[in-house]
Amino acid sequence: MNVVLLVLSFAVILAGALLFTNAVEWTGHRLGLGEGAVGSLLAAVGTAMPETLIAVVAIIVATEGSEQVAIGAIVGAPFLLGTLAMGLVGLFAFVYRGRRAQGVSLNAHSRTLERDIIFFLFFFAGALVLGWGAPGELRIPFGIAFILAYVFYVRRTLLGSGAIQAEDTLNPLIFERRSERRETPSLLLSTIQLLVGLGAMVGGAHLFVEELLHLAESIGVEALVLSLILAPLATELPEKVNSFFWVREGKDSLALGNITGAMVFQSTIPVGIGLIFTDWVLSTNAAISVGLGLVGGFLAYEALHRQGRFALPAVAAWIGLYAAFILVVAIGA
Repeated sequence: MNVVLLVLSFAVILAGALLFTNAVEWTGHRLGLGEGAVGSLLAAVGTAMPETLIAVVAIIVATEGSEQVAIGAIVGAPFLLGTLAMGLVGLFAFVYRGRRAQGVSLNAHSRTLERDIIFFLFFFAGALVLGWGAPGELRIPFGIAFILAYVFYVRRTLLGSGAIQAEDTLNPLIFERRSERRETPSLLLSTIQLLVGLGAMVGGAHLFVEELLHLAESIGVEALVLSLILAPLATELPEKVNSFFWVREGKDSLALGNITGAMVFQSTIPVGIGLIFTDWVLSTNAAISVGLGLVGGFLAYEALHRQGRFALPAVAAWIGLYAAFILVVAIGA
């Protein structure tokens, strides 16, 4: 029964991702947002926000061990995005290189990509440094600074996010009946489809998480491992199916922005909340995951921003970083 529900939940996630990716492009177009902002803000925050609730709930519950679970969930999400998610998007670029006009070369807004990665590296590194034992009187000011930094990032992204996506590159809005389709669907209808797609992804991911956690608990996996590995894997990766659809179509600004924008969000807002409401002391495994996530971010800057292409060594390295962490956790268990 668990296997059936896992398959069913993933099918719901895929259907939601199709609706979401189609709607978010039209919504961004109607709002006059550049491709960089559509991917790094509209798509990234829409899919990253639900995962943030895992950490917030763990902090509010305040039971024994919940604080470490919250911190693990906070740092585990950007770690997964900067390693496994990056690797899988690169892998899909190679798989679909024949149908991509640019092949494995990158067709993305360079300034947005650079801004995303630099913001992520700076603030995720800050989370690691503060996790070594920041004085209590400094944690709240730093937490507020992290949250305000994201507001500044949003403003910079909106001001410099590239050209608005050309209408002839957009697929027809799915929610418009074929006989009634207009050249430009209404903002209301595209927003409704976006919310339905997001709801399907969140609902499917919730069911996916429940079944995966039941399986993990039945084999005796500890809570910290769940928060660092299984929770981000179950909640972040399914919703990043959006990026796989976009990279297949050669829409790299949207595909990568969906990941790098979420990396910025996850390394500022949830970390800020963690600094304000917890002691923010990173366990060894949590610190290792942050370090490996930073390596993945540096690799993204070098391979994607500086070289401007997907490269198989980089793809292998991203996936290898995630596998290395699982090995470290397994050895230390």
